[in-house]
Amino acid sequence: MTQKQQIQLFEDRKVRTAWDDQEEKWYFSIVDVCWVLADSKDYQTARKYWNKLKQRLKEEGNETVTNCHQLKLKAWDGKMRLTDVADTEQLFRLIQSIPSPKAEPFKQWMAEVAAQRIDQMQDPELNFDQAYADYRRLGYSERWINQRLQSIKARKELTDEWDRAGVKQGQEYATLTDIITREWSGKTTRQYKQFKGLKKESLRDNMTTMELALNMLAEATTVELSKSDNPKGFRESAAVAHRGGRIAGETRAKIEAQTGRSIVTKDKASDYLPPADEAGQIESESAEEN
Repeated sequence: MTQKQQIQLFEDRKVRTAWDDQEEKWYFSIVDVCWVLADSKDYQTARKYWNKLKQRLKEEGNETVTNCHQLKLKAWDGKMRLTDVADTEQLFRLIQSIPSPKAEPFKQWMAEVAAQRIDQMQDPELNFDQAYADYRRLGYSERWINQRLQSIKARKELTDEWDRAGVKQGQEYATLTDIITREWSGKTTRQYKQFKGLKKESLRDNMTTMELALNMLAEATTVELSKSDNPKGFRESAAVAHRGGRIAGETRAKIEAQTGRSIVTKDKASDYLPPADEAGQIESESAEEN
């Protein structure tokens, strides 16, 4: 199974999913679905709920439970753990066993998730539309969202260039990313996350607008240099990464000299999110605008 894991949002709850490229279907974490539908107070309560429900359904001879898959998904503690998952058809059946006023809205949401993925395969621009809607729902500002989406595009162009150069995904990608990040910010990715007080959270989702801009400049510059130099393999690509990151680092130094302030800060984009009630108002207003 070639899968792409993704966090989907139902209202304010996160649901872990995995897209199977071969079968062209979504798999949903059943524990996360129980967390939503049973309105469990936390993940552990949802897990206990699912264990009891699974045992009861097995005793009843429920074939849906028997045919459930397990996939390694990132747990809330950041570790990859085997997790019970179900595809859309299986989940529709399981939901019938969970008394919840959210059952019907959740079914509709599942259908929309499935439809969106098919549309996105035909029109990649819709991936950005979905990301925009998710960040907007979480309360991020328009300015930050636009910058974040541009950074996603820049990152994709960079990894495409690395693929062309024969760089291997995984450790080589991570090492090159560290080189670029260290050259412009003075910190490796891990040091940067520690500096901001992050653990398993996404570094880029916690960068300020200026940090995103400098990181994007570093990656976009590396892409242009790579196209010009046509490196082969990891070593030559590493040399290009150093240069691309260094150019952005020089730009950072010039900006800081003019402003008297450091661009690399402990500030997190999430620090500026509005309170839950205000975020809800933002989403409501956005819906009215559309």
